[in-house]
Amino acid sequence: MARDEAYRVAEQCIETARQENAINLDLSGLDLTELPEAIASLTQLKLLHLSRNQLTELPEAIASLTQLERLDLSRNRLTELSEAIASLT
Repeated sequence: MARDEAYRVAEQCIETARQENAINLDLSGLDLTELPEAIASLTQLKLLHLSRNQLTELPEAIASLTQLERLDLSRNRLTELSEAIASLT
């Protein structure tokens, strides 16, 4: 999947999850290199699956996901985790 197409798919999934007040979002295997900032609007999320992408960093917006209980980042290219992750307890 092309990078721009993958990003658009992720944006659509995020918008659908926002409209449905979803608590689970699976963006695995899209080969995303970055997450849309709109992820911050999903404050009700409890499960976020981001495995099998090409993420090298996470946006600060991830700190908005205060209800998150599980975050799957396996099989990405993360080299370090931002301070934003520390606020997710």
